[in-house]
Amino acid sequence: MPKIGMEPIRRKALTDAAIEAIGARGSMHVTMSDIAGRAGVSPALAHHYFGSKEHLIAESVRSLLRDLRADADRALKAAANHRARVSAIIAVSFSDKQFSDEVVAAWLAFYVDAQRAPEIGRLLSIYARRLHSNLMSGLKPLAGESDAERIAEGAAAMIDGLYIRKALGAGPARHDAVALVEDHIETQLSELRRRTI
Repeated sequence: MPKIGMEPIRRKALTDAAIEAIGARGSMHVTMSDIAGRAGVSPALAHHYFGSKEHLIAESVRSLLRDLRADADRALKAAANHRARVSAIIAVSFSDKQFSDEVVAAWLAFYVDAQRAPEIGRLLSIYARRLHSNLMSGLKPLAGESDAERIAEGAAAMIDGLYIRKALGAGPARHDAVALVEDHIETQLSELRRRTI
């Protein structure tokens, strides 16, 4: 069996450390030395692997997106029906890992940075499209395309808004956040059912 080299392990440690450092500071105003120190490697090695702090930060966003996608894929495979697919995406969005203080603070910093960093903006657009697509996969069979679009947009806005509120220290607990978005979905679907009776 081939041995895994140290490079993938160190690169992962550096991306995790970047998320931790950005989350702890609440902004992108971290140094490569700070990130490297948290990862237990030298700043020179961090520069060797990523070239610049900007490249490391972009890779950190990609790492978050890969984790979120893997979690969503597992949850969707386990969903028994269309409504369960919607609930699975909501639950993943507010999982302990995704809705931790440092990850939420890092996401907020990434959104702010996206205004000046096109690559971060592009990656956040991928996140938004994927969230929309995952929500639509469950909502479209339940509500039709037009209503599903509207409901998915509302749910995505709520998810993003609850992340912002948590980053600012005013957001609800994880279970309450899930309940709020679920209530939005159920209210919208119930209204559609009422209109079709």
